[in-house]
Amino acid sequence: MQRFPIPPYTADTALAKVRAVENDWNTRDPDIVAHGYSLDCVWRNRKEVFHGREAIKFLVKRKWATASHCQPDQEVWAFTANRISVRLKSEWQHVETGQWFRSHVNEHWEFDADGFITRRDSSANDIPIFAPGRFVGL
Repeated sequence: MQRFPIPPYTADTALAKVRAVENDWNTRDPDIVAHGYSLDCVWRNRKEVFHGREAIKFLVKRKWATASHCQPDQEVWAFTANRISVRLKSEWQHVETGQWFRSHVNEHWEFDADGFITRRDSSANDIPIFAPGRFVGL
């Protein structure tokens, strides 16, 4: 099975791949999100490292249990034949406290020949924001 578009990436196919990943995340369905990653994917998310699709599902479920109204906006930062780096920004609300945050994230993805992400490295900063500052200057 393949997950299109597949490597090697061009400017157009790298952008299409980023949109496909973004669309998966916007479903808020952990099974759909995890399906974009290889069975043995290594996922570094901030200070944690996860291995495999089941661990990815766990992380996604945990994230969405505390963060609501989150929709990532991703742009291609750079790409090579089988790697894509993205700049991601999003605003989200902490479920328990109601506090809004703006996250700025850099992610680096490496793909196998079938178009599945085999490695994901993510670094992020979360900045508390208040109602007047929401959706401004993303």
